[in-house]
Amino acid sequence: MERKRAGYLEGIVSIVSNLVLFVLKLWAGTVSGSIALIADAWHTLSDSASSVIVIVGTNLSAKKADNQHPYGHGRWEHITALIIGLLLILIAYIFIKDSVIQYREKESADFGLIAITVTIASIAVKEGLAQYAFYLSRKTDNVSVKADGWHHRTDALSSVIVLIGIMLGSYLWWIDSALGIIISLMLVYAAYRIIAGSVNKLLGEKPGDDLLEEIITIVNSITGQDLQPHDFHIHNYVTHKELTFHLIMDGTLTINKSHEIITRIENEIKEKLDIDSTIHVEPLDHG
Repeated sequence: MERKRAGYLEGIVSIVSNLVLFVLKLWAGTVSGSIALIADAWHTLSDSASSVIVIVGTNLSAKKADNQHPYGHGRWEHITALIIGLLLILIAYIFIKDSVIQYREKESADFGLIAITVTIASIAVKEGLAQYAFYLSRKTDNVSVKADGWHHRTDALSSVIVLIGIMLGSYLWWIDSALGIIISLMLVYAAYRIIAGSVNKLLGEKPGDDLLEEIITIVNSITGQDLQPHDFHIHNYVTHKELTFHLIMDGTLTINKSHEIITRIENEIKEKLDIDSTIHVEPLDHG
């Protein structure tokens, strides 16, 4: 499945499901007077907003390279993931503030069968959406779809906490306030994971040990000797990756021979790892 199609498909399914859940949760929260459940409803609505961002980001990242952006527009996926993370932090702040106010005023929620039914349904739907998003992300390596999946997962977990609170509501008057704060902390953690992952890719990551081992194996298999590859740098443009590194080669080789060897290595890396590579040659000092 194409990255663009995956982003659209996940986004549309998410928007429709979340809008239905938002209405149900808001209704149940209003009837029961639960800040935690109302906050959970707005969290669900934020999923719809983030899904719109996923669709827009996927569309932008699918644009072909141009003169101003010769490496394409793939990093829009990371930018949209950052926006989702910041949105989660804003929602978490609102939840914490409302929960503290509710605790200070010693208000409690009046949960009933409606709240229990809606919360259980929300858990099932949101976890299903999370699994669907993770599946599409694995198939297409779309990071913004994966970020949206974590958003769904966090909403499902927050609904689990709300359900626990409903069960304990008749014994602990402050449980709704406590749950609001717990849900907020979960949102902050989810936002951290999303933002940190996107920032690392935007700033540039060190190639992993497994990738380095594969590259060294390719180099050694083609040349039949250890050319001491070093100074690795990888640039992730989402739709493609570019790698640069240095090799130490026999200084007595002709330019044509060195170029032939380097071209073979670059072609093999592209074929096996789907990475565009540029190799800088350093002469071996025989002195």
